[in-house]
Amino acid sequence: MSVAPPETIRRIAYLGTPGLAVRPLRVLTEAGYDVPLVVSMPDRRRGRGKDLMPSPVKAAALDLGLPVSDDLTDLADLIENEGVDLAVVVAFGRIIPASLLEELAFVNLHFSLLPRWRGAAPVERAILAGDDTTGVCLMDLDVELDTGAVYRRTETPIDPDETLEALRTRLVEIGTRQLVGALEDGFGKATPQEGDPVYAHKISAGEREIDWAQSASAIHRRVRVGGAYTTWEGKRFKIHRTRLAVGDGALVVPTGDGDLELLEVQPEGKPRMDASAWANGARWSREQRFGS
Repeated sequence: MSVAPPETIRRIAYLGTPGLAVRPLRVLTEAGYDVPLVVSMPDRRRGRGKDLMPSPVKAAALDLGLPVSDDLTDLADLIENEGVDLAVVVAFGRIIPASLLEELAFVNLHFSLLPRWRGAAPVERAILAGDDTTGVCLMDLDVELDTGAVYRRTETPIDPDETLEALRTRLVEIGTRQLVGALEDGFGKATPQEGDPVYAHKISAGEREIDWAQSASAIHRRVRVGGAYTTWEGKRFKIHRTRLAVGDGALVVPTGDGDLELLEVQPEGKPRMDASAWANGARWSREQRFGS
């Protein structure tokens, strides 16, 4: 279904779940759009206490005083009984049924240069693959995953030291500007995706374990994505920050093709700490090896 002209769009349903989807929701409300319903994933048990907690988008919706649900039938009822001009989807985490797509125009912010990195972890996969650039696509929503035609496409470079969190933050700002611009100026005609699709599957726990036989740049990318770990004396040892341009730090580790400097680490059962401080306290030497 085609998107209505900008002057007729006032009521927008919003579908999203993680923290990166909070900013566009807040900006829509700040811009004066009526958001009659926010749909997010059900509450989940989170944290050490395993308390039942709302998703970041649900928490933001409640803070803004917006109606929120985890049931798509509530959106169907809203469309039928009260009417909605548009639905905006940002990292919702669930496939939208064809029956809803036939009743309302849906647009989606996707954080990659489609068709490269369709799927659940596009930003993570772009970093791990060593991509020089990534971007954001404002696209039409289709029944199949991330296959819709693209209204707006913005490319941006990936800094060699940029973390997942930092890159996501930049992409969210780019995507939010795309969305607001389209709402103000019109979406125009969507362009079908071109090229061979590449899928961005979720990062598995095993992928976060460091293989020291890999290149320093590959390990550095893994650390930038977050959750990277190795073992030290049989215990899990997390690595939070590394540097390719090796300085005079106390913790410089050999890899498959050269050295990698560790900057911030976390031994099991302890807080994050400066890598040099840990190395000095542990009396680490270059002859000792992680991962054994």
